[in-house]
Amino acid sequence: MERFFDKFQRNFEVHGPDGEQSREKRFKKPSISKRGLGGFIFVMLAYVLATNCFFTVNEVEQAVVTRFGEVQTVIVKKITPEIEKEIYDIPQFEDVKIREGKGLFFKVPVIDQVEKYTSRLLTYNTLAREVTTSDKKKIVLDNNAQWTIRNPLLFRITVNNVRSANTKLDDIIYSKLNEKIGLTDGSTLISDKEYVYAMTNQIKINTNEEVSNFGMEVIDVRIAKTELPESNYENIFNRMRTERQKIANKFRAEGEEQYKIITAQASKEVTILKAEAYEKAQAIKGEGDALALETYANAYNKDPEFYAFYRTLESYKKTLGDKTKIVIGADSEFAKYLYGTE
Repeated sequence: MERFFDKFQRNFEVHGPDGEQSREKRFKKPSISKRGLGGFIFVMLAYVLATNCFFTVNEVEQAVVTRFGEVQTVIVKKITPEIEKEIYDIPQFEDVKIREGKGLFFKVPVIDQVEKYTSRLLTYNTLAREVTTSDKKKIVLDNNAQWTIRNPLLFRITVNNVRSANTKLDDIIYSKLNEKIGLTDGSTLISDKEYVYAMTNQIKINTNEEVSNFGMEVIDVRIAKTELPESNYENIFNRMRTERQKIANKFRAEGEEQYKIITAQASKEVTILKAEAYEKAQAIKGEGDALALETYANAYNKDPEFYAFYRTLESYKKTLGDKTKIVIGADSEFAKYLYGTE
């Protein structure tokens, strides 16, 4: 019984007569030390100062720092004499600081504002457009350009953003491309890669002369695609077929001309050879006839009677055939050997 009453008394002291905990134990506030509170405040102030007094610029960024709208500092990828001249030639920017590179930079909290611009290579693409060549051919071109922000301050006060910069590039490059293509024939534009490369390189140089005022630099200009309008396919095909036919006819005419020349030359040579052969044959025949006459003369001089007999026999051989009939008198010289008369 004593144990039961002791336990009941302890429970009454803790929970009270209604069984609930006493207010003092339930609502006891935790204590915070002044040192801990001061440390927390210091950390928060340090964080606020760090995030508002410093900013970072990485390897693909450039920045312009302004104070109440006035430019204070320009951070570029690389400081060049051209950039310094472009900035300091503008009277309102004579006191602007130009800094280079990447890293951690200081700014005045709240009143300084930082505007960042990329230093990466940017690509500008156009939609396919129809242009006219010097020989009045319609060609559909699709070109692009690689460019970068060279001077972020000039870029900020002129075009300010990439979209506006692409619009400027589109106007300038299309104008210059159209001008160059108007002086070029269609076949050269389609087939001569060296000419096209030289043409686009000149367009890049001419474009840079204008966009340098916007703090931009064009690295490359290319014609990505060259096509003929669908409406021109049939006309171009017919023209090509006609041109090929003309070339074929020209080759045929040249071949026939060469054939005639070769044939005439061969005929001439054959005629000359025949004439030379006939001349040689006649000479040989003349020599033979002369030799025969000489032989006959010698024979006649040695035995005239036998020579007369031989000549008569030769005449018989030429005159009389198997069925030849002749009528001659018995006293004829031609018949004396036939009849055996003297």
